[in-house]
Amino acid sequence: MKVLIAGGSGALGTPLTRALIAQGHRVLGLARSPESGDRLTRLGAQPILANVMDRDDLLIAVKGVQADAVIHVLTALKKTPLRHQGMYATNALRDAGTTNLLAVARQIGARRFVAESMTLGYGYGDWGEKLITEDCPFAPVGSSSQLERHVAAFRSLEQQIWEATEAGWIEGIALRYGYFYGPASLVPVLEALHHRSLPLPDGGRAVTSWVYLEDAAAATVAALERGRAGEAYNIVDDEPVCNQDFFAFLCQQAHLPRPFSLPGWMMHPLAPLATDFFATSMRVSNAKAGRELGWKPVVAPTYRQGIPQALLALEQQERRSRVGQRR
Repeated sequence: MKVLIAGGSGALGTPLTRALIAQGHRVLGLARSPESGDRLTRLGAQPILANVMDRDDLLIAVKGVQADAVIHVLTALKKTPLRHQGMYATNALRDAGTTNLLAVARQIGARRFVAESMTLGYGYGDWGEKLITEDCPFAPVGSSSQLERHVAAFRSLEQQIWEATEAGWIEGIALRYGYFYGPASLVPVLEALHHRSLPLPDGGRAVTSWVYLEDAAAATVAALERGRAGEAYNIVDDEPVCNQDFFAFLCQQAHLPRPFSLPGWMMHPLAPLATDFFATSMRVSNAKAGRELGWKPVVAPTYRQGIPQALLALEQQERRSRVGQRR
């Protein structure tokens, strides 16, 4: 297929672009800056310079382009947001950005539209022992105005996809990813842990479903090729894990001291969104993706394989960098 991807040089987009090309797809990548365009070129994609949030500019940029599918994995996140305002630009990309990319899909004659949603769209809070499947209500109206703003962005993204699919001109698919991790995304986390600047809520045993970035990329390719129109799929690894256990294992493997704990009431004023993140507990099932997409996490079925894999990749990158500097 000829695929137009928005976010192709980002955390998920980079391994996704590589995976698409490896599967024989031709990739066009929307890039907001020449630097992003250069990264896409190095990955083997053809860049198109445009601002997704500027509808007129975007439609002009893709004039004359034809493609079979659009993939929307665009966020504005450069690091893990600690405060609610750190999500506002990404919320806009999920709302107005999706509107604009659907307009692009119509203009370029695309028949498939795959978009990045998140398991957090099921709602912040403690889900206890309940297993979260795609049959659970998605993007419920919340009680907190700040959290509702984030959940509403997921609601808008998916509603737009379902409405376009029901109208019959596009085959929309939403992928509800777990929390991402991989070599690049762990760098700022490791730095924070090294400087003792990443506390965890005191006594919290919230459970999280993660997914390694390369596994998430493979799931996206599978959804593009085999996903059913009008369907959502949870894309998570095989083992939900307590946040404290995840970070304790990370610190052990990276030979760092374990993160310190703070009471939630003390953390919240400093990092309100991070506090809500660490307080959210959900066990998410990937069974539907296994049945319908033929996908399973291979690189990292659980964090026990993923964390050592990511640390090894970082070590190899550092070694190559040192060799290059000596040359």
